Amino acid sequence: MTSFLGEYEVAFDAKGRFLLPSGFRKQLAEGAGDKFVINRGFENCITIYTMDVWNALSEKINKLNDFKPEVRQFKRLFLNGANIVEVDSADRLLLPKPLLEHAGIKKDAVLSAQGNKVELWDKDTYYNYLRQNAGSFSNLAEQVVGDSGNPFENM
Repeated sequence: MTSFLGEYEVAFDAKGRFLLPSGFRKQLAEGAGDKFVINRGFENCITIYTMDVWNALSEKINKLNDFKPEVRQFKRLFLNGANIVEVDSADRLLLPKPLLEHAGIKKDAVLSAQGNKVELWDKDTYYNYLRQNAGSFSNLAEQVVGDSGNPFENM
């Protein structure tokens, strides 16, 4: 399974396409780079999944109990807008207009690696988010990994 690293600035053309950066393409596992599932992400971004990651996630979601109202609500909100997209012959991805509108992307965007998935943000929104949350990073790290010891300890 692919684990992505890095940040890549991209620009959309008038048709809603962007060129996949070579640094991103190089991180794709052999045979995993022609199809992706894109979906509405949290904090008004678009999330991009490789097919293997999406299939594993989808399997978990399908096992959730549909008799619980919050499960049905989650599924509707999470799966709404999910699309399979294919890389064209020029290494571009075409994104549906509703997803671009969800993320507020008009022209300039940032691909932000998030381990097994990638988030696509409007460029200004992304950098504003980072600036606004930079001061709380230390406290957040303590909350998220503080009780599990030092994750860098055995490196």
